[in-house]
Amino acid sequence: MGRRSGVLEFAVLGLLHDAPMHGYELRKRLNILLGTFRALSYGTLYPCLKSLVAQGFLVEDNPDVEYVPATALNGKRSKIVYRLSAEGKQRFEELLADSGPDAWEDEHFGVHFAFFGQTDRAVRMRVLEGRRSRLEERLERMRNSLARARERFDDYTVELQRHGLESVEREVRWLNELIETERSNRTGRTGPDTGGSSAGPRKTSDGRGQQTGSSDPSGPPYDRPGRSDQER
Repeated sequence: MGRRSGVLEFAVLGLLHDAPMHGYELRKRLNILLGTFRALSYGTLYPCLKSLVAQGFLVEDNPDVEYVPATALNGKRSKIVYRLSAEGKQRFEELLADSGPDAWEDEHFGVHFAFFGQTDRAVRMRVLEGRRSRLEERLERMRNSLARARERFDDYTVELQRHGLESVEREVRWLNELIETERSNRTGRTGPDTGGSSAGPRKTSDGRGQQTGSSDPSGPPYDRPGRSDQER
């Protein structure tokens, strides 16, 4: 996959895998499901849809009806409904099975995580472990950078870098919990109580006998896959 275009392609195919929908509904679902697409515009979505149609991954129902963007004045919506073709379903399965380095990156990981419910457990494990490895490398760089920043920058710049470091540390703890839950389910052991959610256990050990929580709303990255430069 490419960068943003590939992420959008994956998200569109994944949502249409559940059910056909017209462009307006699809855009709403993208904005609700994926934080990285909150600012998604019709000018971004519709070229992607047309490209997927041209590649044979999507089929348009009522394709002869010209699309008129909805406005407060005309209240019109597209009557074109998009659905996956057989090739589109195969393409989604291929993207779903991707567990390589691209799947570990900020933007891509968020989309992969959104479709974890349809993903093979072995693929989920590879993506989670790869993501954790990538963030642990980032943590090392950020800690070194913070040590140098204390000598070179003012207190506010240092505080901003420290905030970014703590955000990545929270995500690593969250990933540790998810990985432990996946392993527990795979071996048939009874995992920690998740309150009926698949998001992972409530608490885990930080390696020093201390129990750490996982319910920090700012921790999980699936609703904010992109990060600022200070957090990289």
